[in-house]
Amino acid sequence: MTDLAMPLQLPRTRYGIDGALVLAAVTLMVWGLIMVASASVAHAEKVYDDPFHFFWRQLIFIGLGGAVGFALYCLPVRVWEQSSWLLFGLALLLLTLVLIPGIGVEVNYSRRWLDLPFIRVQASEPARLALILYLAGYIVRRQVEVQHSFKGLAKPVLLLVIPAVLLLAEPDFGATAILFAVAFLMLFMGGAPVTYYLGLITIAAVGLAGVAMMESYRMRRILSFTNPWADVENGGWQLAQSLIAVGRGEWAGVGLGNSVQKLLYLPEMHTDFIFAILAEEFGLIGVTALLALFAVVVWRGFAIARAAEQRDARFAAYLCYGLTGWIGLQALINLSVNMGLLPTKGLTLPLLSYGGSSLITVLAMLGLILRVDYENRASAKERVR
Repeated sequence: MTDLAMPLQLPRTRYGIDGALVLAAVTLMVWGLIMVASASVAHAEKVYDDPFHFFWRQLIFIGLGGAVGFALYCLPVRVWEQSSWLLFGLALLLLTLVLIPGIGVEVNYSRRWLDLPFIRVQASEPARLALILYLAGYIVRRQVEVQHSFKGLAKPVLLLVIPAVLLLAEPDFGATAILFAVAFLMLFMGGAPVTYYLGLITIAAVGLAGVAMMESYRMRRILSFTNPWADVENGGWQLAQSLIAVGRGEWAGVGLGNSVQKLLYLPEMHTDFIFAILAEEFGLIGVTALLALFAVVVWRGFAIARAAEQRDARFAAYLCYGLTGWIGLQALINLSVNMGLLPTKGLTLPLLSYGGSSLITVLAMLGLILRVDYENRASAKERVR
C-alpha cells in the first residue's frame, strides 16, 4: 500500500500533545462562538427571525472543522509531501471554478464562493492551504537553488502569480497579499539570501501597490481609511462605526451582550468586524487577553516548526512556518483593519469570525501543525530508546 492510499491511523496518545497550543486555540474558538452569538443577535433576528441563527451554524462549523482537523492529524505528513503538484492543481481548479458563472456564487460584487449541499465554501481558503503545502514541498526539493540564486528564489513566486491572478479576478486582494506574505516567510525560513530576498519583496510590494491603484474601489477604500470621518455617511461608515465600538470599550468594556454598535450600526459585525464588538464588550483587558492567546498560538506553532527543523524534517518545518505565519498575519491584519491602521481587506479573524470556510480551514491547519508536533515527539522518543 502506498503512502497516498494509507488509511487514517489514530496516533498513539503516549507521545502527548502541545497543551498550550490546544488550550489557546480552543479558548479562542469558544470565545469566538460566544462573540458570534452576541454580535449577530440583532442581524439574525431581523433577517432570519432567530437571534441564534448564526450561533447554531457556527457550532456546526466547529464540529465539521474539528472532524477535518482530526482527520488531518491522523495522516502522516509525508502524504502531503508526496502530493505537492496534485495540491497545486487542486488550488488552481478551485480558483477557476469559482469564476465560472453558474458555479461560482457572487456576493457583494465578489465571486468567491462555491455552493455545496450543506455549506457555501470560499474557494480561496482551501486553495491557499493547498498552495502552502505545495510551496513547502518545493522549498525542500529545490532548497539549494532557493539558497544560492535569485532565479531559484523567484521561480516559486512566479508560479504563485497564476493563482494570484485568479484571486484578483474574484476579486480578493487581501487573500492575495497574505498568500505572498506567507510565501516570503517560508522562503526566508528556507534559507533565501537576504539580498535576493529583499529585492524580491520590493518587486512584489510594488506590484501589489500597482494592482491596488488600478481599481477605483480600492483607492476609495484607501482614501476613506486615512480619514473615515470625511465621508462618514458613505465610504467611511464601516470604519467609523468600528472605531466607535473600540472606543466605547475603554478599559473593561460595556459587558458581554451590551454592545450598541452591533444593533445594525456596524456592518459585518459577526464576520470581518467581530473584533470591534469584542473590544466594545470586553475593553482593553479583553483585547490584551485576545492578543496573548494569538501570541501563544504563534509561539507554539513556530516552536513546533523549529523542532521539526532540528530533526531534519524540512517539509514539516516549512509547512508549520507557513501555516503559523498565515494565522498570525491574518489576525494582525484583521485587528489593524478594525482599528483603522489598514484599509478594509475582507479578511476574517481566525477562530473567532463567523464563517464555515475560514473556521474549517484554520482547524485543518491546526490539525496539520499538531500532526507535525506528534511526529516530533515520536521521533524524540525513538532517539531516547
